[in-house]
Amino acid sequence: MKSTFLILSFLSLISCKQSESPIPEKEVIRNKPKLVSYTMQNAKLWLKDNATDVTKLELVTAVNRTDAKNLVKMDSILIPTDFTGDKVFYLPFPLKVNYLKDVSKILIFSYPTQTFAAYENGILTYSGPTNMGRKKDKTPTGLFFTNWKAEETTSTFNDEWDLKWNFNIENKLGVGFHEYELPGYPASHSCLRLLEKDAKFLYNWADQWILEDKETVLVKGTPVVVFGSYDFDAPKPWLQLVQNPKALNISEAEVEKQSTAFLKTILDQQKIRDNYTKNDVE
Repeated sequence: MKSTFLILSFLSLISCKQSESPIPEKEVIRNKPKLVSYTMQNAKLWLKDNATDVTKLELVTAVNRTDAKNLVKMDSILIPTDFTGDKVFYLPFPLKVNYLKDVSKILIFSYPTQTFAAYENGILTYSGPTNMGRKKDKTPTGLFFTNWKAEETTSTFNDEWDLKWNFNIENKLGVGFHEYELPGYPASHSCLRLLEKDAKFLYNWADQWILEDKETVLVKGTPVVVFGSYDFDAPKPWLQLVQNPKALNISEAEVEKQSTAFLKTILDQQKIRDNYTKNDVE
């Protein structure tokens, strides 16, 4: 029998200086598995019996930080023992971060776990795997804001690479998140690679910047925090999950720690967007 994870509470949407009337928080119902644990299995043998099971395939590609095309190339893969839960229970980000309750939208990428999470007022909205920058071309860390987006564009690194569902976060360096091949480890030239489904979601979920002219940013987009580092010389960190399913868990306190230095800037920019939107409507 499926169990549910039900979040029912109230949040206040506040600016830096002034609170407004509280509104009901979104009700989020999640299917929680009875057990989160993993085994290592032969990829070809597992796929022989499960390749057409979309639900299982989605979870297995996520926990192996890869896509279906690259999964078949692997020898051994990480397999959940219980497939009854929603994907968020197999990925490391917390379901709720109270510290971010005043942030309408924020996207967070974890370099160590090669995963991302989208939060709305501190509630986890969406999560998935990513393959970030390789050792030679690491993804920059810190606070960014989504800029421009394009359903399809050409890589600035190689004009033979077509990037679909691309959302830029660092215009000068040409860094963004987009759909691209996920081999199961950090392999990009500094961008944040995503599965097609995830890239489409974030493409529609995040906000673009608003420009006054070609040189002046009037309103910034959705905040993006990229944090941590990856040990390129060690085994893939998610392989630890066989011995300890909680080995990669990111605590609420850790998310707070990684976002504390940026919160004021995020809320200031959020207020600018809210005021612009309000004035534009009026």
